[in-house]
Amino acid sequence: MRLTGPLRAVVVLLLVGLTWLLASSLFGGESASSVRHFFSGTSVETTPELPPRRYKCGLSAPCPPKHLAFRLVSGAANVIGPKICVEDKMLLSSVKNNVGRGLNVALVNGVTGELLETKTFDMWAGDVSDLLKFLRPLHEGTLVFVASFDDAATKMNDESRRLFEELGSTAIKELAFRDSWVFVGAKGIENKSPFEQRMKNSKSSNKYEGWPESLEMDGCIPLRPPLEG
Repeated sequence: MRLTGPLRAVVVLLLVGLTWLLASSLFGGESASSVRHFFSGTSVETTPELPPRRYKCGLSAPCPPKHLAFRLVSGAANVIGPKICVEDKMLLSSVKNNVGRGLNVALVNGVTGELLETKTFDMWAGDVSDLLKFLRPLHEGTLVFVASFDDAATKMNDESRRLFEELGSTAIKELAFRDSWVFVGAKGIENKSPFEQRMKNSKSSNKYEGWPESLEMDGCIPLRPPLEG
C-alpha cells in the first residue's frame, strides 16, 4: 500500500527526530549541537582558553604599587639549593651557581629595590666572623633576604643572633642544627618582621632523612620613602 502525502511527511519527520536523538546520546550535547550547525550551514565558534596570568616571582596576585614582590625557598636537605627571587629577578639559585651551605643572603635597597649584594656563609665549617663583618655595617633601610641550606645554625653565636633580632627576626633565638629557615628583615625595623618561617629539625617529623622539609614564602614588601637629609 502506498503512503499518502501527509503520512509520508510525518514518517520522514519521525525518522529525522530519531536520528537527532541518537546523535545526541552517542556524541553528547556539544556534538549534537555541531550536527545541528552542520545541517543549518552555520559555524561553531569556540572561545580559546587564556593562559593563566603570571605575576612577578610566581605570586598568585600582583603587588600594590611601590611594593617589592618576593619569593624565598629554603634548600631541601643538602641536595637542592635555595632560591631568592625579588621583583621577578632570581638573585640566588643553583642555576645561577651562587648558593652554598649555610646562610644565603641578598641585600636590597629598601628605597629603590636595587640589588646591593649577595653572599653565602658556611655555618657548619666556616668562620662566623665573616657573617658579623657583613651584618654590622648595614645601612638604615637595607632589606635582608635569607634562605637556609643544609645547616644554618651550628656556627651562630650570641652576636650574630642579636644582629638578626635587630633586623626583625624572632625565630633566630631558637634556630638550631639543620632547621629550615626563610626570613626577610630590614635594618632599622621598628617591629618584628612578618616575613619569617622556621621548620624544626626533628626525627619524628622530618621529611628527608636528617632534614626537615623545605620552606617556601612569598609576599609584597613596601618600599620605604627616601630618608630626609
